[in-house]
Amino acid sequence: MTEPTQLPTASVAQLRSARRLLQRKQRERTGTFLVDGPQAVRECATTSELIVCSPAAVDRHGAILASARDADVPVVVSDEVDTLSDAVTPQGIVAVHRLITVDQLPPGEGIHVIAAQIRDPGNLGTLIRCADAFGAAAVLLTAGSVDPHNPKTVRASVGSLFHLPIVAGLELGAAVDAVHALGSTVLAADGTGERDLDQLAVAGELSRPTTWLFGNEAWGLPETDRALADEVIRVPMWGQAESLNLATAAAVCLYTTAATQRRSSP
Repeated sequence: MTEPTQLPTASVAQLRSARRLLQRKQRERTGTFLVDGPQAVRECATTSELIVCSPAAVDRHGAILASARDADVPVVVSDEVDTLSDAVTPQGIVAVHRLITVDQLPPGEGIHVIAAQIRDPGNLGTLIRCADAFGAAAVLLTAGSVDPHNPKTVRASVGSLFHLPIVAGLELGAAVDAVHALGSTVLAADGTGERDLDQLAVAGELSRPTTWLFGNEAWGLPETDRALADEVIRVPMWGQAESLNLATAAAVCLYTTAATQRRSSP
């Protein structure tokens, strides 16, 4: 690995431009966002526009920096790299990358996820991570959801937002229409469902192309939103907990669907 002294020092202009990307309006204006932390940066090292690393962390992140330089991505060092992060404990490496959302849902069957007005950036990042973990084909975000390029969302996704298409800014009806056009059945996850997840899995109904619709953390899915789904499904609980949080419910629904589809595939 190149010695730290051989890496150029970040300029004042580079740091100033990168620091502005902590603001959404600057991300939208420039078409770029910040990727914070070694796992996430590892996933985008060869496609980034710039990587900034702490001099003290060069050896620790040497493999990431080497892959970036091999791809002709500029790599610079700065003692001020932590000012590019809003994490409680920054890890000394940040990338600048172009925005990753797409305008249209790519064709293809499989599992899809619709996130309806998810407002908490950590929850959205974890939902994207769950979708990636269980092989979802894409995530669709409705208007009113948090920016998927928010630093907390990026960090919570742990690099997963680079693994699958993310469509943002759709009206819920348009998102449902898009997955219906792919032959997908839309299931809304909500405690008001008449049938539970286990019933669908046992009946083999999750083996078909399936889209899960998840609602806001605080108020869930309004009646008008639930009405757009083909069916409302509840996650069965046998203990005394009142409910599951968004990420946990999503993980259960997506795992059960993915497992069912893997068992039914030839």
